[in-house]
Amino acid sequence: MSTQAEFQTLKQHLQQVIVGQETLLDKLMIALLTGGHVLLEGPPGLAKTTAVKTLATGVHASFQRIQFTPDLMPGDVMGSEVLDVNSGALNFVKGPIFNEIVLADEINRAPPKVQSALLEAMAEKQVTAGGQTRALPEMFLVMATQNPLEQNGTYPLPEAQLDRFMLHIVLNYPTESDELEILRRDRAAQMQTKQKVKTEAFLTPENVMHARQSVVQQHISEAVEKYMVGLIAATRQLGELDSQLEGVLEVGASPRASIALLHAASAYSWLQGRDYVTPDDVIAMLPDVLRHRLIVSFSGRAQGWNADSIISRLIDLVSVPLDA
Repeated sequence: MSTQAEFQTLKQHLQQVIVGQETLLDKLMIALLTGGHVLLEGPPGLAKTTAVKTLATGVHASFQRIQFTPDLMPGDVMGSEVLDVNSGALNFVKGPIFNEIVLADEINRAPPKVQSALLEAMAEKQVTAGGQTRALPEMFLVMATQNPLEQNGTYPLPEAQLDRFMLHIVLNYPTESDELEILRRDRAAQMQTKQKVKTEAFLTPENVMHARQSVVQQHISEAVEKYMVGLIAATRQLGELDSQLEGVLEVGASPRASIALLHAASAYSWLQGRDYVTPDDVIAMLPDVLRHRLIVSFSGRAQGWNADSIISRLIDLVSVPLDA
């Protein structure tokens, strides 16, 4: 079985556990294929945590869930030096960050000090503590969940940390038919627990790293490259494209957004079974790549603009290459 087929088999089995979140499952697998961190946002109860746990089980990766709370300290996440009473030496005890897939649950409930501690791990895949720098696992990946910022007890994530997330996925409530299926599955599980779906491991970290090499080799024409750069560059000169957009953004996207879009579109096309990237692949991934990187100004918000509506307008304004 090819690696692409293995990923499709994994998705099919994940769908037996997660109802009605096909787009979410696709994006989580894109994160696996690129090594890019993911931020999942939505109200409680939408299976964000369950989806990440199930994916980690399906990949047979080392997994740790960290519940972020206002009293969490950096050492609780990264690890700390502990005194050995027998030898008198300080030994470093690794924290939960030293796993291949880390679920940072309700990440925006932790104070800024903890958010800052995460920055090095997410950016460099390493942790510095006790005067030493320690490497994180090769497949290290942070999948974080956050509640909407208007809820009580939340802290906005720093812009520098937000930029380290490759994708920002916003989840909506399930359809009525999906919610009906959720009720039926829950009832069946309560009546006969042996019927509960048990997710098996269909991939290994080695499979994932091999697939990442395949994704890097996806063909991207010069026209599609210029299209990606044009979309990102347009966020810095909105007023020149459309006078109605003058001043709606405080900050546009950096070149890191272009890199993230390149990786995400490549993985998306690979999952479709192609070996080349099209403009449609770029458009499909643009909202999740840009959503958290655009800072809408006060004036923009007053006019009714938000990140998603600006991205939709960008897609309309930037010409799609015909020779891609």
